[in-house]
Amino acid sequence: QVQLVESGGGLVQPGGSLRLSCRASGSIFSLYAMGWYRQAPGKQRELVADITSGGGRTNYADSVKGRFTISRDNAKNTVYLQMNSLKPEDTAVYYCNRPISPVSWGQGTQVTVSS
Repeated sequence: QVQLVESGGGLVQPGGSLRLSCRASGSIFSLYAMGWYRQAPGKQRELVADITSGGGRTNYADSVKGRFTISRDNAKNTVYLQMNSLKPEDTAVYYCNRPISPVSWGQGTQVTVSS
């Protein structure tokens, strides 16, 4: 049973940065693409970035392109999301999961961008 644990969220001022981490249990992490999702209050969960199993290709939602960077360390079973130039509209709970064959969602990590 794969478990996902997100961390690194917090309160940050507009224009600030945060780095999120997601650690997955299990030995097959490196076989799957991973994605970062977010869900703002009253909105549906959306995929903001994904990365192939080997880390060679990444994709981003238009709303975060140029500001967010997804990366992974398969030796540590961890995927990261570096978020720069944060805006109030980035406020949400952030989750990681596999875009294909998703597993149970973790608890997420809250990101709040506010002055």
